[in-house]
Amino acid sequence: MNSLQFPRHGDKENSPFFEEYLVKLLEERDSLGLTSMVHEIDALMITVDPGHSVKYIAELCLMTAYHYLVTLESESHWTHILRIGLESPDILVREVKDPNLRGIFRSLNEIYPVGAKKPNSRYMGEIIRVDDLHDVVKLQQEREFRFFSQDEIRKLELPGNLAVSKPSPYTHNIVAYLERAADEMRVYALGVSRIDSEVQLAYEAAKNMQDKLRIGDLLLPIDHLATRVYSQNREVAILEYLSWSSYYFWGAYNIFNQNSSTNVTKSAHGLAESKSPAKVFTANNTPYFVNHLEQLPSPTETFVRNYGPRLHHLAIAVRDGEREGFENIEFVVNAIAAQGQGFLLDVIGSREEGLKQIFSNASEHSSLIIEYVQRFGDFQGFFTRDNVAMLTEAAGREEGVRLAAS
Repeated sequence: MNSLQFPRHGDKENSPFFEEYLVKLLEERDSLGLTSMVHEIDALMITVDPGHSVKYIAELCLMTAYHYLVTLESESHWTHILRIGLESPDILVREVKDPNLRGIFRSLNEIYPVGAKKPNSRYMGEIIRVDDLHDVVKLQQEREFRFFSQDEIRKLELPGNLAVSKPSPYTHNIVAYLERAADEMRVYALGVSRIDSEVQLAYEAAKNMQDKLRIGDLLLPIDHLATRVYSQNREVAILEYLSWSSYYFWGAYNIFNQNSSTNVTKSAHGLAESKSPAKVFTANNTPYFVNHLEQLPSPTETFVRNYGPRLHHLAIAVRDGEREGFENIEFVVNAIAAQGQGFLLDVIGSREEGLKQIFSNASEHSSLIIEYVQRFGDFQGFFTRDNVAMLTEAAGREEGVRLAAS
């Protein structure tokens, strides 16, 4: 494989360090065979505080194409598996049973003023499918990447058939590997499996509402995952993720009027985003401590200072087309908004520009925003410059971002 064969998009200038090591790391990854052995994102892991998983699953099952599959119960957690099918990633929603339970993932929240208010509410990271778990881990360890031991995985109550990285110093996310052939079922070796009656009822109610609203057939799988990091960590966070995964650097755009850049990575295997979502990294162009001198907007850096570096939103694709005189994205948003779901702005973009987008309010259960995106025709991008500027500005008005650190 050649991970450097893809065209570059965007106008963001990277440092010589980034450009040099982008080539070196991807050439090494290809030559070691890692790119060929590491495949799509198999699942996303999200943890919520006690008492929040049922409502969060109901929210996801109304707003997305996901279905409740099963619950895995371990000593300190319930892990609920949501699935669309094997051609798109699962979502693992973990609920902490005891509000006093402490651990490494909680500690990543507690040093941030807004993150600390929901100490267990955080996106943890991705599970990536690999051909040979032993060989991939061995190669990554030789490259100085670190993993939790099997005893640590057991104590953290993560599936025992995963190899799990230590949290990134740049994104605070983990990467896990799952050995699975492409045609095999996904299995998570954890706890006792059962159907949770409360979750099942909430799921059925959400899907019945989807049917009533006539939006279920318009919602497609996850399109991209957007992480926000400190300005100084933009380049290293991207290079680190490319080293863990089989993604390549698609490109980056400067969003001057929001003092930030949006950076995209995609699967080098040429997989559709519905099967392996793009990973987007957003960062300020300047650090927070020069804002009082430059008087520049700083929604991204403010988010990171208040929540910590973490996933900001899940983008859900909406099927192209119209329903009852509305573009599908507007039909979906109008229907969901009528059920009480808030949005940070109106639908923006146009058919002429190639896509329309919108951000929901942040979930009170996971702190994650849902983005809806509808592409028209053969448009292949993830945003237009005007769209992403408006989305970034709107996200800066979200309540948690506006709360200044005291």
